[in-house]
Amino acid sequence: MTTEELYEILNQIQKIKCETQVLELKSAGKGCPKRLYDTLSGFSNQDEGGIIVFGIDEERNYMETGVYDAQDLQKKIKEQCLQMEPVVRPLLTVAEKDGKNFVAAEIPGMDLAERPCYYKGHGRLKGSYTRIGDSDEPMTEYEVYSYEAFRKKYQDDVRGIPRASMASLHREKLADYIRKLKDGKPNLAHLTDAEIYELMGITRDGGVTLSAGLLFGLYPQSYFPQLCVTAVVVPGKEVGETGEMGERFLDNERIEGSIPEMLSGALQFVRRNMRTKTIIHSDSGRREDRTDYPMAAVREAVLNALVHRDYSMHTEGMPVQILMFEDRMEIHNPGGLYGRLRLNQLGRLQPDTRNPVLAAALEVLGITENRYSGIPTIRREFARYGMEAPEFTDERGRFCVKFYKERRKAADMVQDGGAEVYNLIAFCRTPRTRKEICDYLGLSSVSYAMQVYIMPLVERGMIRLSIPDKPKSPKQLYYSC
Repeated sequence: MTTEELYEILNQIQKIKCETQVLELKSAGKGCPKRLYDTLSGFSNQDEGGIIVFGIDEERNYMETGVYDAQDLQKKIKEQCLQMEPVVRPLLTVAEKDGKNFVAAEIPGMDLAERPCYYKGHGRLKGSYTRIGDSDEPMTEYEVYSYEAFRKKYQDDVRGIPRASMASLHREKLADYIRKLKDGKPNLAHLTDAEIYELMGITRDGGVTLSAGLLFGLYPQSYFPQLCVTAVVVPGKEVGETGEMGERFLDNERIEGSIPEMLSGALQFVRRNMRTKTIIHSDSGRREDRTDYPMAAVREAVLNALVHRDYSMHTEGMPVQILMFEDRMEIHNPGGLYGRLRLNQLGRLQPDTRNPVLAAALEVLGITENRYSGIPTIRREFARYGMEAPEFTDERGRFCVKFYKERRKAADMVQDGGAEVYNLIAFCRTPRTRKEICDYLGLSSVSYAMQVYIMPLVERGMIRLSIPDKPKSPKQLYYSC
């Protein structure tokens, strides 16, 4: 950076008075900090790198104290950079302000193929750090492994299952797959089944692979109990909230079997725990039944989680999770984004594939297209529903998709002539309890139903209270005029 840019950074520090994801502050008034390796590692292991500014005392309200000796400090910084693997190459800048010297060290983000950058004195596992907000946190063993897996192109989807044999596979489903695989492929058609098994990742060195078990296994969870889907419905907006009778979950299921079976089971679980509402289009009078979330989008999200999750030994004890809340649904899978793909590139760039054999086999079986169309489909379905765009997060080895329900209050829907509200008003022509209204709306939380649906209608005079002078009475009934 130029000295002018360093001046701008110093001025910005006095305004924000804090460190950031890409900014670390050191005082260096009496000497070079002895421990820079955690920040050198953390900045090197993120795409944007970072800047260390020396001469700012955090403990004295970010006072500009200057450095003890700019020349010696630069020498000591370089010495510490040489202790990193790979070696860190900082760009150093010196600037003088008010008679004090300041030093900035720009740390470039290393190429993905060279990560993790770590302190040689502690070794790769203990000396690797990742930047989390304004702090440098030790990498987990899995985070270190994920870089190595990408660099060396490990294929965990075709690692062997030690105790499995061909007898553990569904022979008819496997035979059907081989028939589909040979169709239109003359070079495969003349090979024996055993040769095709080895060539296409069904077996490796004669042993059954993980992909084969997950696709054709009679019961894959006998070998890997946690390679399943756990699905719950939470009576609130956060895990830990309980229902009226103290229940933690309104529905709770462990979904097992092969990947096609888990996909089917997960969709059945989601479907039975969603409302289906009727919409009457004012322009055409056409009736449309609509679920809380577009099922096509749900299918893509669950399928992506099953296909693109991490299947290494580091995550084989972690299931895919589906959590349904009052206001949203979340789908979590072990293993963050793979390779060079970043969140802002999802659905726009062709990604690296973590489990290529598994993905290709599911394409042959007609379960997935394997054309990177999943994310665009999810976004398109939510746009078609006129709903809030899905949210994607990638946090330290875990990927999450969040779907939010339509967040329209009853008063807004009445203004728009929504059929759902008119049906609710008709339902309340017979005086109803809070619980009856909640059940009618298909909600699990009485308080949510009251706040979002009933009270706006009460305020507009469209629904009345049977005991108006005691609005919170447990005997309260609600009725329409």
